[in-house]
Amino acid sequence: MDIVSLMYGHQERGWQVRANCMGVDPDLFFPERGSSTREAKEVCRGCVVREDCLEYALANGEKFGIWGGLSERERRRLRRQRALQRRAAVTAS
Repeated sequence: MDIVSLMYGHQERGWQVRANCMGVDPDLFFPERGSSTREAKEVCRGCVVREDCLEYALANGEKFGIWGGLSERERRRLRRQRALQRRAAVTAS
């Protein structure tokens, strides 16, 4: 079973069917705490839908796994940066 089928069932979903992770063992993208994320991130590198994947994870609050080439910690950092940028934009206007 691939990660798209695991996450969404066997129905097709636009960008997901073009992902590099199609056919890859989903366990690779959900490593045990403290395990390397290097192999999963390598699959994401160069993926044509990497940004779509990342935005999906951010919009849906995915707390586990590698999405769009970023770990949970990296996505938290990105969410904080974006929140600060939004606040700064509101303050500036």
